[in-house]
Amino acid sequence: MSSVKILLVDDQILFRKGLRSLLEGEEDIEVASEASNGQEAVDKVRAYRPDVVLMDIHMPVCDGIQATGLIKAEFPDVKVVILTVSDEEDDLFEAIKAGAEGYLLKNLRPEELMQMIRGVMANEAPVSPAIASKLLGEFRRQPRHDDGQTGGPALTAREREVLQLVVEGLSNAEIGLKLCVVEGTVKNHLHNILEKLHLQNRVQAAAYAMRAGLVSLTPTPRE
Repeated sequence: MSSVKILLVDDQILFRKGLRSLLEGEEDIEVASEASNGQEAVDKVRAYRPDVVLMDIHMPVCDGIQATGLIKAEFPDVKVVILTVSDEEDDLFEAIKAGAEGYLLKNLRPEELMQMIRGVMANEAPVSPAIASKLLGEFRRQPRHDDGQTGGPALTAREREVLQLVVEGLSNAEIGLKLCVVEGTVKNHLHNILEKLHLQNRVQAAAYAMRAGLVSLTPTPRE
């Protein structure tokens, strides 16, 4: 299996070097290059064509959210994962709107980061547990719309089930086990959901679903 090419983007050189050392200890991960600001990140993506960009937000010249939008517009197949200290909702939603595939906090354990990098290559949506909990709490406090049937996208009952489990943070394989279907079927349902909602990735789909009241904010029982 070919290695995952990573671009590290952070204005703190000590953090970049530490993260590089950590990643280079993994056989299936290759650090293609580093960048210290958003504009440099865009240039490095053009030069190295990485699979995944680990992107900080608050940087000089061009911030990470602006850089994410530029990268996704020019290279839609490059996966951008925000890796930051900011747990502010505004930063999260702006990153999602810009096209980021995931949002991670820097207090992750190393093994969690590796798992989430591999997950994003499998079209999963890495989100730090603290961020997911904060999002669910925020949406529970907000007035909700109706169940999304009126004037909303015509999702099937099965697509709604899949979307519910995406919101709960389950991987494709876990969703397949939960619904007793193969992983390929889950991927097909996710593709249809994104097409119907006119969204780019499952992070955007989860955020949209919670805002529109398409899913329950009470997790389904785990078997």
